[in-house]
Amino acid sequence: MVPTALEKQQGFVALFDGKTTKGWRGFRRKAMPRNGWKVVDGTLMHDPEGPQCDKAGDIITNDTFENFELRLEWKLSPGGNSGVKYLIDEARVSSGHGGLGFEMQILDDDKHPDAKKGIGGNRTVGALYDLIPPAKAMAKAPGEWNEARLLVSGNHIEHWLNGEKVVAFERDSQMLRALINTSKYKDNRGFGQSARGHILLQDHGDPVWYRNIRVRRLPGGKVAGGR
Repeated sequence: MVPTALEKQQGFVALFDGKTTKGWRGFRRKAMPRNGWKVVDGTLMHDPEGPQCDKAGDIITNDTFENFELRLEWKLSPGGNSGVKYLIDEARVSSGHGGLGFEMQILDDDKHPDAKKGIGGNRTVGALYDLIPPAKAMAKAPGEWNEARLLVSGNHIEHWLNGEKVVAFERDSQMLRALINTSKYKDNRGFGQSARGHILLQDHGDPVWYRNIRVRRLPGGKVAGGR
């Protein structure tokens, strides 16, 4: 299992051991949901066919993170939708009762209708959801594994997908505030201002698999180099 020997030297630790859900719990819950999320063949899977899985909901890390680098792999079912959210404050709740915060979108752009909504592709896979579209289309076909990388260093944030940087922005910037004011988050006072929070995996009602989830904490203001 990850992290690799090199990643361990770089300070990475596993957020998922491939066998248990240790280190995770339901959003605004003390424990993992009883249904919906399960460990399957070394992956952390959301299974919409399970009993009462419609009540599973999002899951979050027990720990909170401020300056960090997250690496993971994900694959999605055809027509599926999920997301990796970060800097999540449990005091903030979306209209769907899930976690509210920045999201790296995970989506089947070809078959899910949300890809055509928003502005200029800002709801497509890899996007900063409803705010910034990805610079290029890098996702593999549904059923194939994708590698995601997320950097949060002070105000600077980057989304990477399959080895390419697809989004970069400054959290506390006039540009981002302007984008928020024209987005679905415009009425959420203080949206995007959290500098520290949980990492969240989204239950959007579709099958999704995550594996090789690891993270390292970064010194404030230092951005890890590209690959």
